[in-house]
Amino acid sequence: MKHQLAGTVLACLVGFTATAQDDRALLKKAHKIHEKAFTVDTHADTPMLLSRGDFDVTKDNDPRITNSKVDYPRMRKGGLDAIFWAVYLGQGPRTPEGHEAAKKKAMAIFDAIDATLKKTTSEAQLATTPEEAFAINRSGKRVIFLGVENGYPMGHDLGLLREFYNKGARYMTLCHSSNNDICDSSTDPKGAEYQGLSPLGEQVVAEMNRLGMMIDVSHVSDSTFYDVVRLSKVPIIASHSGAKAICDHPRNLTDAMLKALAKNGGVIQLNLLSDYVKTIPPSPQREAAQKTMMEKWGVKDRRGMMAALSRLSEEDQKKLRDEFTELNKKFPVQLATVKDAVDHIDHIVKLIGIDHVGMGADFDGGGALADCFDVSQYENFTVEFLRRGYSKKDIEKIWGGNFFRVMKAVDKGKTMEVASN
Repeated sequence: MKHQLAGTVLACLVGFTATAQDDRALLKKAHKIHEKAFTVDTHADTPMLLSRGDFDVTKDNDPRITNSKVDYPRMRKGGLDAIFWAVYLGQGPRTPEGHEAAKKKAMAIFDAIDATLKKTTSEAQLATTPEEAFAINRSGKRVIFLGVENGYPMGHDLGLLREFYNKGARYMTLCHSSNNDICDSSTDPKGAEYQGLSPLGEQVVAEMNRLGMMIDVSHVSDSTFYDVVRLSKVPIIASHSGAKAICDHPRNLTDAMLKALAKNGGVIQLNLLSDYVKTIPPSPQREAAQKTMMEKWGVKDRRGMMAALSRLSEEDQKKLRDEFTELNKKFPVQLATVKDAVDHIDHIVKLIGIDHVGMGADFDGGGALADCFDVSQYENFTVEFLRRGYSKKDIEKIWGGNFFRVMKAVDKGKTMEVASN
């Protein structure tokens, strides 16, 4: 009996050792792949922090103190080569005055980004093409791309699209959480106005195609999505979205939409906002406390809070950040995991293939997982991809290859159209 027990213990120890060795080998292989892959995150709201005045993107910031998920040191730590910073505007009054105010705010954000990049030129540089990104990366710098989130600030002036493009923006998300004059949103409580694109929205699609500016269908309604797919002459993107079959949220894409996206040649970039990754059980206490805090500061959501920081005094900014930090300590957010997120990737790949999916975390706009809380932990995804049997080539496609293919196709479509005129 003693010999039998000893044999069983020995077998368990041998099995444990073999598993540990396998894990070490997998981690080593994952690190090598991650280090060599050109990694791109297609959506972050970091510019909202840049306007705070006290946020230093060159420092390794503590995400639980600063509420930031992106800076240059953490990009390096997480092996992230390039990121799209969003010029984000929440939806405001749909009036000439409202559009003009939004335009001024958008230009101020572009200016803040430009000022930051000029101050940190030794560490990061703006890119507008994949080729520029590769060259910047070879110099040892981080790569910054730009996108515009919400077409609201362009108002009815199609000429502003050219201005955004000239400032470096290479995609525009047509709307945000509410309908605008371009299209219906997936989350407007009032429902649809146009059953898709408005007449102005149809012109926006044509002009973005002409400019070589990627059309982002994140946040748009299902009917808007189908209008865009029908009208666009080039592939489209969903810069930060998910699969509705895995998490039933209005922001995510149905299987039928994913199939249409693949037929269009486009790509969906996975959002890491936990509520879009997995159905999170409600927390009435946290929701009540957060509602009270938001009402106190006159904001509607987390993005509104971030925007409020730019207009408050330094003293009030500190008070608001401290209150939010305390709320998170008292009522911790329940977060999805990397495994939950990769379930979306698995579903998308099985449904439409490896060529139509990538990463767009929505960091600094709510994106966060328990084991990928900021960009410094991005290698955890490569480990999970490898664990699930994805090849080196597959992983390179997910981390940037697929998105750059679309980016090049959109730019080529512009060149061809200009040449034919």
